Amino acid sequence: MSLLHIDASILGANSASRRISAAIVDRLRKAGPGLELVYRDLAARPLSHLSGDHLAAAQGAVPESPAVQMDVATSQAVLQEFLAADIVVIGVPMYNFTIPSQLKAWIDRIIVAGKTFRYGAAGPEGLAGGKRVIIAVSRGGFYGAQTPAAALEHVETYLRGVFAFIGVTNPEIIVAEGLQVGPEQRETAMQGALRAAAELSAA
Repeated sequence: MSLLHIDASILGANSASRRISAAIVDRLRKAGPGLELVYRDLAARPLSHLSGDHLAAAQGAVPESPAVQMDVATSQAVLQEFLAADIVVIGVPMYNFTIPSQLKAWIDRIIVAGKTFRYGAAGPEGLAGGKRVIIAVSRGGFYGAQTPAAALEHVETYLRGVFAFIGVTNPEIIVAEGLQVGPEQRETAMQGALRAAAELSAA
């Protein structure tokens, strides 16, 4: 079994989403000591955003620029990491109501026709449905379904849509929210999220 651990927060050791994603990975590693771990820090090693050169390379053109050649090779490595993983754990903070751009660049590398989805007579079909995906979300305010700001929640809803498109219809999501409301709320939210991480099923 292999686990791909992705972090996207730019806050390093001060990141709530990193702390929760690490707790998730710790829980799964203790439950399965033989678990193989691959880690990618999208803030420390950001992927470039897609360009016309990248799309041309995906259609078979040979990139002339060494930089684009390197980016294309990195894209292939990122895709292979995802395809090889049985479990994917993602730490993602909400930035301005949505995901960090670093995570969007990663998503652009794994949503690939013929690899993680395909178009058929009945429409798109996901090809990555056998994976377990666990997402740790941190939010400064309150964006739950019954809150005034619910319409601005574009992290959990977006990621559910992305993974459903490639066949993962039941991602497990742990949310810590209201982290900027005050110290007491932050502590309560973090403890709840860490408890949920510790209670995850092993399989």
